[in-house]
Amino acid sequence: MSLVPVQEALERLLTGAHRLGAESLPLADCADRILAETLHAQRTQPPFNASAMDGFAVRAADTDKPGARLRVVGAAPAGHPFDGTVGEGEAVRILTGAPVPEGADSVLIQENARMIEDGVIEVLEPVDPGRNVRPRGLDFLEGELLLGNGRRLDPAALSLAAAANHERLQVVARPLVAILATGDELRPPGSEPGPGQIVSSNAYGVAALARAAGARTLDLGIAPDERHAIAAAVDRAVSAQADVIVTLGGASVGDHDLVHDVLTAKGAAMDFWKIAMRPGKPLMAGRLGTRRILGLPGNPVASLVCSHVFLKPLLARLAGRDERPDIRPGVLAEPVPANDHRQDYLRATINEEAGRLVATPAPIQDSSMLRILADARALIIRPPHAPPARDGEPCRLLMLR
Repeated sequence: MSLVPVQEALERLLTGAHRLGAESLPLADCADRILAETLHAQRTQPPFNASAMDGFAVRAADTDKPGARLRVVGAAPAGHPFDGTVGEGEAVRILTGAPVPEGADSVLIQENARMIEDGVIEVLEPVDPGRNVRPRGLDFLEGELLLGNGRRLDPAALSLAAAANHERLQVVARPLVAILATGDELRPPGSEPGPGQIVSSNAYGVAALARAAGARTLDLGIAPDERHAIAAAVDRAVSAQADVIVTLGGASVGDHDLVHDVLTAKGAAMDFWKIAMRPGKPLMAGRLGTRRILGLPGNPVASLVCSHVFLKPLLARLAGRDERPDIRPGVLAEPVPANDHRQDYLRATINEEAGRLVATPAPIQDSSMLRILADARALIIRPPHAPPARDGEPCRLLMLR
C-alpha cells in the first residue's frame, strides 16, 4: 500500500464522523460542554424595573430644584420590594437590584443626596427620568432565543442559562475513547521491567490529550502480542460502547504486529495503515461497526504527534466542537535541510521576538525522545519535498501549548 498524504488521511478519517447524540445534565455539570438544543428564556430579566445603583428611588421632577428636599417614606433592599407608591416630594431608600417602586421613575445615587434630618434628604444634583434604572426585560424577554444549538457553554453562556431559569440542559455526549497498548515489551509504570522490556508511556499522554479534547477514556491496559489477548481487549471496548478505539503499537507490518489482523477478523473495515508523515508512518484507521479505529504508532513521540494531528480533530467532530488546529506563522531560528516525500513535524522551542514566533528545531528529532517533545512548544510543519530553508525564512507552526 502506498503512503497516504497527511491531509488525505485526515479527510478520510473524518468522513462520516458526525456529532454524537445528546444527554441531559444538571446545569452545574455542563461547563465547557456543547449545547445540543436551542435555548430560550424561561423568564424575563430583569423581571421588573430595577435599581442600577444604591441610592433613593425618586420622581425626577422633584429633583430639578436647587436645594430640593425629599421625605424618605420607606426602604427597598434587594429581595424586599417597597409595596407603597412614591408620591410628590417623597423618596424611598433603595439598593442595587431592588424593584423601583411605583410612582418613582429614577434613582438618585446616594453620593448626590445628603441626610439633613431624620427622614429628610437634600438633593445635591438633579437626575433625569430613567436615570440609574434598568427597565424590565433589558437583558432578555421570556421566550427569547438566547443560545444556539452547538454553542460551547463557556462561563458567560452557562451564567446566561442559569439566569434564564434553566435547571438542566441538553448537551452533546462526550465521546468514549478506549485505549489499548500492545506489546510483550511493555510494563506498567512502577514495575520492574525485565530484560528487553520498557515502561509503557504512550497511553497516559494519549488519554490526557483525549480528555483535554472533551472525551471520556477507558484504559484497556496492556495486551501482549497474542491474538486472543488483543481480541479480548477489543471486545471490552465494544461492550463499553466506545466511540473510538485507539491502539498503541502493532500497526506496522511485521510478524508480531497483530492488531490489524485481529481487527479485520472481527469485521473491521480498515481504510489505510501507512501515511506519508514523520514521525508517524505506521498509522492505521478504519471502522468497526459505528465506532472509529485509530491505530497509533508504538513509538511514544509518534503516537502523541499523531494524536495532535488526527485524534484531536476526530474527537472535536464527534463532540460537536468547531475547533481547528492551532497553526500559526513563524520564522526559523536555524536552517533546516530539504525534506523527502513525507511531511515532517519537527519539535521546536519558541521565542517571541518583535511580535514574531521564532522556532528553534531540536537538534535531534529521534521519535523515541519524549523529553524533547515535553520541552517543545510547537511542531514545525515541513511539507513533502520542501527545499532547504535558511534561518529567518517563514514556517508553519502547529502549537502544542
